[in-house]
Amino acid sequence: MGNFKLLTPLNNEELTFRNRVFMAPMTRGRSKDQVANELTATYYAQRASAGLIFTEGTQISAQAVGWTNTPGIYTPEQIAGWKKVTQAVHEAGGLIFAQLWHTGRASHPDFHGGELPVAPSSVPFNSQAFTPEGIKPSVTPRELTIDEIKSTIADYEKAAQAAKDAGFDGVEIHGANGYLPAQFLEDGSNKRTDEYGGTIEKRARFLLEATDAAIRVFGPARISVRLSPRIPYNDMGDSNLEQTYMYAVEALESRNVGILHFMEPGTLPEGAKPLAPGARQRFSGIFVLNVGYDRKSAEQALQTGLADAVTFGTLFISNPDLPERFFLDAPLATADASTFYSGSEEGYTDYPPLA
Repeated sequence: MGNFKLLTPLNNEELTFRNRVFMAPMTRGRSKDQVANELTATYYAQRASAGLIFTEGTQISAQAVGWTNTPGIYTPEQIAGWKKVTQAVHEAGGLIFAQLWHTGRASHPDFHGGELPVAPSSVPFNSQAFTPEGIKPSVTPRELTIDEIKSTIADYEKAAQAAKDAGFDGVEIHGANGYLPAQFLEDGSNKRTDEYGGTIEKRARFLLEATDAAIRVFGPARISVRLSPRIPYNDMGDSNLEQTYMYAVEALESRNVGILHFMEPGTLPEGAKPLAPGARQRFSGIFVLNVGYDRKSAEQALQTGLADAVTFGTLFISNPDLPERFFLDAPLATADASTFYSGSEEGYTDYPPLA
């Protein structure tokens, strides 16, 4: 293969990743009763040749739930379900991080007995929620009190401990895609005037306290934080994305966070400058890029020093042995989008590896 960097090992002070082809977190809707099951274990074990697997978003509490048939990590049953998954992945030689998720305002009253979902501020927004009764328009959330914020940070710490108990190698704080930490960080969704809103430092506080909570359990080397400054999903927006996100990156760097998982589309809005190079410059840990990469563009990102690893989403759905296919430059199977959330084995564990 010559100097094909995607398939070379990568390490920090605590972990060695067999390659730089990481698996992105993807909601798949297969967790009935919010518990990871045998099918989940099979799915992740099939993909254990990834340098690192990030699980699908995993709820830190009942209040965090906001998508139907997604797993949690806050009850004994959920921890037991995830134990089967981590054991299967480890037996297959893989590493796996749990992605800790709080949907915040992106949830719906259907998940909360008719109660409103929570957010930094009670701001109407235009999005949709994936409820047990189907897709519904989002509702205006209610603002969290200071006591509730403190309690939510405690939920992150409990979830990180639950992940450790379940055998995970680390955790990722889901600070991307318009979920609760991003809702606090961006000024389009955070209109608070107390210690969790207003200045960038105050808006970043929730994200950083959630990160600190996970660090208390795992130490910084086994923590990843996922950010997505230019992803408008869930009707997100900020008046100065670069300033906001570079502050967050510098604050994560000061905590020696092990992995920064940075989502940035290859094609940006006209006049928008890419933020990944600035984040890369400020962050000395493992810098992971995501959104729309293929074998060639990912390799280029590594060769130019823009990233240390790249996460692949859809390609891992239909190619469970993606690193091997990259190594052989073999044909890639195409994922069937109609089965992404089918709820069954179809489109989940039935994609075959190379013969």
